[in-house]
Amino acid sequence: MNKTELVDAIAKASGLTKVDSAKALDATLESIQGALKKNDEVRLVGFGTFAVASRKATVGRNPRTGKEIKIPASKAPKFKAGKTFKDALN
Repeated sequence: MNKTELVDAIAKASGLTKVDSAKALDATLESIQGALKKNDEVRLVGFGTFAVASRKATVGRNPRTGKEIKIPASKAPKFKAGKTFKDALN
């Protein structure tokens, strides 16, 4: 499912127009991104938790040359599915 199909599904399920559904989806995604930028978690009970994972700087190897390279520290988004969400897939 892509974003357009998701907007269509939201519009159908909620009775909103596609334009309003797209605005609601965009606002939701922007809110989640904004919270993660502040290192906050977003917990949606029954669905899951969005959080930020910090990765330490490490030393890796270039697979072509075998030369060591430094991999800088970084942050990455992570998602942990909630129990209700997991159970819905079984």
